[in-house]
Amino acid sequence: MFRTKRSGLVRRLWRSRAPVEGDGEADRGTHGSGGCCMGKATKVAKSNAGSEAELKALTHSILKKIKEKQLEVLLQAVESKGGARSPCLLLPSKVDAKVGQQSYSLPMLLYKVFRWPDLRHSSELKRLSCCESYGKINPELVCCNPHHMSRLCELDSPDSGPSSSDTGGTTYSAPVGLSDSLALQESGDRAHWCVVAYWEEKTRVGRLYSVQEPSLDIFYDLPQGNGFCLGQLCSDNKSQLVQMVRAKIGYGIQLTREPDGVWVYNRSCYPIFIKSATLDNPDSRTLLVHKVFPGFSIKAFDYDKAGSLQRPNDHEFTQQPRTGFTVQISFVKGWGQCYTRQFISSCPCWLEVIFNTR
Repeated sequence: MFRTKRSGLVRRLWRSRAPVEGDGEADRGTHGSGGCCMGKATKVAKSNAGSEAELKALTHSILKKIKEKQLEVLLQAVESKGGARSPCLLLPSKVDAKVGQQSYSLPMLLYKVFRWPDLRHSSELKRLSCCESYGKINPELVCCNPHHMSRLCELDSPDSGPSSSDTGGTTYSAPVGLSDSLALQESGDRAHWCVVAYWEEKTRVGRLYSVQEPSLDIFYDLPQGNGFCLGQLCSDNKSQLVQMVRAKIGYGIQLTREPDGVWVYNRSCYPIFIKSATLDNPDSRTLLVHKVFPGFSIKAFDYDKAGSLQRPNDHEFTQQPRTGFTVQISFVKGWGQCYTRQFISSCPCWLEVIFNTR
């Protein structure tokens, strides 16, 4: 039988769908127990989303109605897992699809099929700033590119202590990091909104990266990428653990300055860990380390909260009076009281993001 290009694209897309946990293909890096994202990353049985045959028939039916150029855009995004920047996929927003007993909008169905089979509601999602639809409302068309979206983290209660090995409270060790004032002196750039330092254990690797653009990708390697490429930095560290974690950074993170604060999106295949004063109760004596799973976003820095924070007994801030606050991010390995690593300086690969709040 003669097969059209459209049919070939549809078949490739179906083969690239997101695996459902329990089918032998699910990425274990996206699931686990506890942590700030796990309220949404729960196990999904295939029966909850309808039978495989029903889902396949519905998905094929919808995809075959999409233009070839749009199918190519979707395929590029799905096969690269968001590594290659792809344009928006604008489709009708009011088309509904039914799987089993559940009815979904067209965007939600595509997000479930190609990224998050356990997705329940659009309120769990956050549109990334790279999407042309970001901040815009169009009642007729909506971007359905699944890699223009992220999942929102659900934070642990700030009044309770760590309940599992996925989060941990820790105090800050001043000599570990790079002070804000020193960072600004080294960067020599007054137009930036933050600078980023990359560390391997107790050693800073490479120069400071000064950030002027609203969004920055920090990655080890990408199919296509502009930003802070950690793989290009020269490192003399021979530790096998450092090299192993370095190889797992992959697509890394996206750091974005938005009106309500600075968001961090985990683009990698492994968890990242974040500590920030604005993520916690201001009266807390320690700062929790929050685990962020692949595909999730978290508001790592809140400008309003930062402006009202006064912690005179915490040398993390009193030694850095000129420019404000620092957020620490580690790749793959966490730290804190629930880990063997008590301080971030023991983590193989980590970042220090120093904000210019003047």
